Amino acid sequence: MSEQTVPTVAGGLSRADARRNRAKVLAAAQRAFAEEGFSVSLGEIANRAGVGAGTVYRHFPSKDDLLEAVLSQRIERLTRLADEYGDSADPGAGFFAFVDEVLSSTTGNKDMCDLFERQDGWPRALLLTSGRRFNDALERLLAAAQRHGAVRADIDSADIQELFTGLVAMRRYRDGAELPGRMTLILIDTLRATPASVMKSDTAAHNRDEINRDTEKHNATAPACPVCGGPVRASAAGRPARYCGAACRQKAYRQRAAA
Repeated sequence: MSEQTVPTVAGGLSRADARRNRAKVLAAAQRAFAEEGFSVSLGEIANRAGVGAGTVYRHFPSKDDLLEAVLSQRIERLTRLADEYGDSADPGAGFFAFVDEVLSSTTGNKDMCDLFERQDGWPRALLLTSGRRFNDALERLLAAAQRHGAVRADIDSADIQELFTGLVAMRRYRDGAELPGRMTLILIDTLRATPASVMKSDTAAHNRDEINRDTEKHNATAPACPVCGGPVRASAAGRPARYCGAACRQKAYRQRAAA
């Protein structure tokens, strides 16, 4: 009976060895890009991985290919985490744990920051695919947290993505300051659903009447939603609303992104 042959790939390695080497390169690149940014050489990454330079080039012909794979791997990990939190017994707590994980894993990684500053065809196809899966998982997690009553109902995934961008920029500006910062906590707290007990009982009825009267006055001259044409309700606080609800705001965001 003849011996079974072990499948090989380029370079004479078994497929299992090739997979292990690729994983070593990705892990080393993850650390190197985080610490040194995009300027780190492929030779340095090979040294960190304990493999030859030819092994790196065999899997990743260019530094762009390697960086794309590293970032896609990170996004896919966060996507899986979002799905796990969304399926948990307490998706509300899971949502805020996920927000903290996104900020912690992104802040301080120079590769991501360097990438955002480039204008030469990024993001690439692999990242776009991973990004769509991430956004879908984020929407599912957000919806579960809102059904659980933990997150404000007027928040959508576009708002969360914008918040991620702003908070990462804040943390990068603080350059190594202890995390999380006070303003980070304050901004994250604005996502939480406002408990009904906030309003004092002796003034609750009066305030509700005032709000209702103001709303009636506004509806008479309310601006139209640019998506569906319906009336836009006045916001109790903050900047004036542009859309009639979260669904239209999300649709407008997607139209802008597609454009």
